[in-house]
Order: sequence, then structure tokens, then C-alpha cells
Amino acid sequence: MRIVLQQKATGLYFKDIGNWTPKSSDAMDFLSSTAAIEFCTTNQLAGVQLVLRFEEQHCDIVMPVLAAQPAYGDRLSDSV
Repeated sequence: MRIVLQQKATGLYFKDIGNWTPKSSDAMDFLSSTAAIEFCTTNQLAGVQLVLRFEEQHCDIVMPVLAAQPAYGDRLSDSV
């Protein structure tokens, strides 16, 4: 299984910072979905989705990566 990031708007796959590719085979392969999501958060990548590619079964699982939300306590202090 490969774990890659894809731009929702263009369908391009993440290769490196500032570099996207149309071929999933050229995309950066993350060790885990958690690592991919943390990478998106750290690098402020928006509008991307996580793609789990299963080559043998010829299927993909696609999941949106949502923007980080402030913790409940952070929102509470902002409103007080």
C-alpha cells in the first residue's frame, strides 16, 4: 500500500515542497496516514486529500484532510 497526498482541485500528487506531479507513482510515499496528516498540518497544505493506493487490488481509498481546528479551550478563551 502507498500513502500519498493529492490536490483536490487539480488531481496532482504531492512530490516535494512546491512540486506536484500528475503520476501517483512519482509522488512522495508516506510511512503512515498519521505522518501524512501531520505533514499537511506542519506545512499548512490545504485542499488536499489522503489517497491510500492498493496496487494489487486496483483500488484506492480517498479521505479528505481537514484543516486543523483550535482546541475547545482555545475557542472558549477567545469568546470570553
